[in-house]
Order: sequence, then structure tokens, then C-alpha cells
Amino acid sequence: MPGLRRELSRWAARGRLLGVTSANGESPRVIRTLIADDQEAVRRGVRRILRAQPDIEVVGEASDGLAALELAAELRPDVALVDIRMPRMDGLELTRRLAGPGVAEPVRVVVLTTFDLDEYVYPALRHGASGFLLKRSGPSLLAEAVRAAADGESLISPSVTVRLLRHVTSPRRPERRGPAAAVPLTEREVEIAGQVAAGRTNADIAAELFISPGTVKTHVASIQRKLGVANRVGIAVHAWEMGYAVPN
Repeated sequence: MPGLRRELSRWAARGRLLGVTSANGESPRVIRTLIADDQEAVRRGVRRILRAQPDIEVVGEASDGLAALELAAELRPDVALVDIRMPRMDGLELTRRLAGPGVAEPVRVVVLTTFDLDEYVYPALRHGASGFLLKRSGPSLLAEAVRAAADGESLISPSVTVRLLRHVTSPRRPERRGPAAAVPLTEREVEIAGQVAAGRTNADIAAELFISPGTVKTHVASIQRKLGVANRVGIAVHAWEMGYAVPN
């Protein structure tokens, strides 16, 4: 179990960052971000942090989940920062509608909340969240999570890994297993899912397995379809549950 704890902490704290300039010196990509939180003071603080970043733009704010859903449809942000407890529609349902399996044009969601309770962490990741941060995480981690989500990666507050470990190490219950059981993974896909759970990028996996990054990307997309998950977080959760996360 100590080995799994180390791997889970390593994976959860990892997020590949976008640089402030591109390799050829051109202007960086600007990450269009939506903030959804029912507390104006929180929105103001998050806005201040993100506006200080050269590659992040706040394009909209909402004080409840339904308004956030409507704004997301109108503005099409790259990333939405979503609080859990909001009026009219909570953050879990908003995450499902923005990023869940089957969403035609998903928005990358980072859940930003005061609460690291089991009933929030696990469903948020299952609903497609690319990250889960506590509001006390600090400005640097917040900016990193936005960049990681925009780049197709994931970042989770290190303290939240304790919550994930409870799900991983508790007795498995049939209702926790989604559509993954209906479409089994191939031997190669199991191997790659384990590498994803260990926090490794496509390039890392390609080097480890002696295949091309493009081949890894194809396998990752196939795994997501079979498991019915929206991103690498979902793959990692499945690998942890099934016990084939790769040790470091």
C-alpha cells in the first residue's frame, strides 16, 4: 500500500504546463476560462489570480450552476472552474453536463471547492472533471490546474488523494463499476491504462513501451470510449480500482 500511496500522490500532483512562449517565439495560446461560484468574493479572488497569468483570460463568471451552463454554451471557454455547492444547479451536475461522457463538445472542468468530501471527489472525477482543487490550494496550483486541463492533462490537490485512496482500498461494490465491465480492455490497453494511472504522459508511455506517441494517443482514446470516461482521470480511477496501476 505505501507504493500505491506514492504513485497516487505523484500522479495527482502532476500536471503538464503550457509555456508562456511557444518554441518559435510566437504568442502563447490564451486559455479562455469561465468561473462558476456563488460567492462573489471567491470569484473576485480567482479572477485576480488568473488575470495575473499571461496565458489565461477570464471570459465569464456565473453565480449559479444554471447560469454557468448557459454561459458555457454561449462563450465556449477552454476551461471552467466550478464550485460544488451552488444554487439552481450544483457543481457535480454542471460538471456532468459540461464534461461528462456523451457530451458532444465538452468543456474541460476543474472543480474548485472548500469541500474534499468523498461524496464530492469521486463523482466529480467520474463526471469528467479534469482536476479537483481545494480553495486553499494557492495561486500557483490554481494556474497550473487551468493550464493542465487546457492541455488535456489533469491536476488534483495532493490532499485530495487521501479521498481517492479510500475508494481504491475499500472493498469493491458492483455499483461503482461503470460501463467498463461491458467492454473489456485489450492486454495492451490494460498496460497503457496502468501507465496513465502512474501519472505518465503519452511520451513517457511511448518510451517505456517502445511505441510511438501517436499509437499511445490512439490507445488512450480507445480506452476512454470503452470505459465511458471523458479524460485521463477516469482512466486512472478505473486502473486504481482494478489494481493494475503501474508502480514507479
